[in-house]
Amino acid sequence: MMKKKVIPDVNQKHWVERSLEAVWHPCTQMKHHESFPLIAITHGKGPWLYDDNDNAFLDCISSWWTNLFGHSNPRINRAICNQLEKIEHVMLAGFTHPPVVQLSEKLSALTKGNLGHAFYASDGASAVEIALKMSHHFWQLNNKPNKKKFVCLENGYHGETLGALAVTDVAIFRDAYGSLLQDVFTVASPDARKAKSGESAEDVAKQAANALEKLFEQEHQNIAAIIVEPLVQCAGQMAMYSPEYLRQVRMLCDRFDIHLIADEIAVGCGRSGKFFACEHAGIWPDFLTLSKGISGGYLPLSLCLTTEKMYRAFYSDQTKNGFLHSHSYTGNPLACSAALACLEIFETENILEKNLIQAQELANSFAWAKTDARIEHWRQQGMILAFDIKHESMKNPNAFPREMFSASLDEGVLIRPIGNTVYVMPPYILSSTETLQMGEAVQRALNKALA
Repeated sequence: MMKKKVIPDVNQKHWVERSLEAVWHPCTQMKHHESFPLIAITHGKGPWLYDDNDNAFLDCISSWWTNLFGHSNPRINRAICNQLEKIEHVMLAGFTHPPVVQLSEKLSALTKGNLGHAFYASDGASAVEIALKMSHHFWQLNNKPNKKKFVCLENGYHGETLGALAVTDVAIFRDAYGSLLQDVFTVASPDARKAKSGESAEDVAKQAANALEKLFEQEHQNIAAIIVEPLVQCAGQMAMYSPEYLRQVRMLCDRFDIHLIADEIAVGCGRSGKFFACEHAGIWPDFLTLSKGISGGYLPLSLCLTTEKMYRAFYSDQTKNGFLHSHSYTGNPLACSAALACLEIFETENILEKNLIQAQELANSFAWAKTDARIEHWRQQGMILAFDIKHESMKNPNAFPREMFSASLDEGVLIRPIGNTVYVMPPYILSSTETLQMGEAVQRALNKALA
């Protein structure tokens, strides 16, 4: 059962104070922690996190969308420990090792051979950088040097390194770092919340695709690639859209000779209801990026999958024609072993089939939100569920995310709203009881935050 959060004891205060002195936390205004204390987590088990007082928090967002099979999962633990006895790391330049080969082969098989080559990095933004650079370099090698601009969707997010940030349309980042970034084309999102009376999600998707077609007609000779988050723009307030948009974009990319990059860092690995979100549309991109859940939330690992055509374009006697990109921890054996354990869990425990039931239980546990007058745009895609709080229901919209976060901790659940969007993206291992508890706790927390 969930425990009520209490005032931190001396031990917890000790760690919090030391963290505030020594650690610069991500996406955080550190001054806020003067009145909004950090939580010192000491251990985790299954979907639960525990602080120094042994207060339990249900991890409703999979620790930033990474932890698929629970904390301290015995199968993943064992795989990492077994690999640790063999080799913890070796550079991938001039060397290889069994885990990275096995992982690459398994991922290729999951794409039915359509994306048969994997290039590895450590984090999602780096995988996006790889896809962008690979696309750019491909056109140089094919004597089309003018094709060097990228297209992204409004409200899209692809990471915070400079290349990835250039194709990210989040105002706070652009305001701070826009002068460092290359110019890109930003096109309309197919966000289904845009639907007017009488319109469907498919209608919105087609309208967005029509606008994209006009851009391609005018600028295709200058465009290298378009990057999209298939089906769900996660950091963009969980904007969900019809698979029809992906089908239309694939056809347009083929017609105008433009690469399609599918950023599945958040939506891949079963989160959408299929292993790859692109499968819902029956298409494959030219590049597909994975991170977050691929290692089960254990170790930093990311990768970019691509086609035989792309791989062959770089295959040459000349070093300068190779793909000139590297990371020290590329294809780390421990991280690859964690990923292999995750894929084994998918296969042996029929996770995708079980998630169909889990997704229905998730919907049932949040059925109350469909009829709550304070809420609009209830939506779900597989194991992602979200809804928006109406602005008139919030006394202070800017403070709502922190107030909801704090109220959720009081109720024993970890929730991190994005603006006025409340969402859950839990591990795949919740029991029916835990799923029900989560929905009830979020409702109580919302009542407190809006009181």
